[in-house]
Amino acid sequence: MNDSEVERVGSELRFDDRVVIVTGAGRAIGRAEALLLAERGAKVVVNDLGGAMDGSGEDTGPAYEVAREIVDLGGEAFGNAASVADQVAMRALVAETVDRFGRIDAVINNAGILTTEDVSTLPLETLERHLQVHLIGSFNVTQAAWPHFVEQGYGRVVMTLTGALMGSAPVVAYSTAKGGLFGLTRNLAENGAAHGIKVNAIVPSAFTRLAGDKDIRDRAGISQLNSLGKEGRGQPEEVAPAPVFLVHEECPVTGEVLTTTGTNVARWFLASTPGYTQADMTLEAIRDNWDRVCDERGYAVPRTTSEHAAFRTSHSL
Repeated sequence: MNDSEVERVGSELRFDDRVVIVTGAGRAIGRAEALLLAERGAKVVVNDLGGAMDGSGEDTGPAYEVAREIVDLGGEAFGNAASVADQVAMRALVAETVDRFGRIDAVINNAGILTTEDVSTLPLETLERHLQVHLIGSFNVTQAAWPHFVEQGYGRVVMTLTGALMGSAPVVAYSTAKGGLFGLTRNLAENGAAHGIKVNAIVPSAFTRLAGDKDIRDRAGISQLNSLGKEGRGQPEEVAPAPVFLVHEECPVTGEVLTTTGTNVARWFLASTPGYTQADMTLEAIRDNWDRVCDERGYAVPRTTSEHAAFRTSHSL
């Protein structure tokens, strides 16, 4: 380890002179992120519509209360209670941020809603509402900040995903919208690579208003205990370091997903197996070689579409 590496290991990660927009920051993980960023020197924009868990209603209180809390602690912040689903409002928010603070360096997209329902009776309007908030909302904020990132040759974006992407029967609308966010993360990462912009995502596991309801957790099958008899879920303040690290200038990756329980941080990824190869593929060949199709030995973790295509080509005739 050289002297510069020793210095980095012992140094505190700071955000002095950095400006970060945090959506859904009136409560839970978003609030914890906003407070941690402010504590480390960032100027913070606290956005939160303040609605109910299902997306209904609005309340300016949460956003402005967190902003006031930051200011009372000696930091710089302002609150905003506009909906992330409103593209015009998000463009105005970024413009106000640059007008007040002179720049915008990062966006953490937390704003979200959650309902549980049976897929056979899931109203289309419910699915559309989840897509509007989670997917389109995150797109709106990020797109509005993007030209500023490109101009300054620097930017950081974090999307918030969910472990329910692995499969959870009662939260189809929620998980579908979050799945779209994974695709948005990977594609924006490719778009930003040439401009010093890094786009990553987190899968947080914390006791929040959305995930803290025991009935919802039981229905979703996520109330699992670890070897110590504790649920693998932390407090918002405990999971906040992972997303905040991803918007720091020392973040080393783009297009990646971190999971965090507060006491554990890990990488979450898509992989591709080598599979089974033959000319003139048939249904019967797939059936008869199913174990080889699914054999995980020698799997790859492509970072881009071209890397995936190259891996598939290398295992084709």
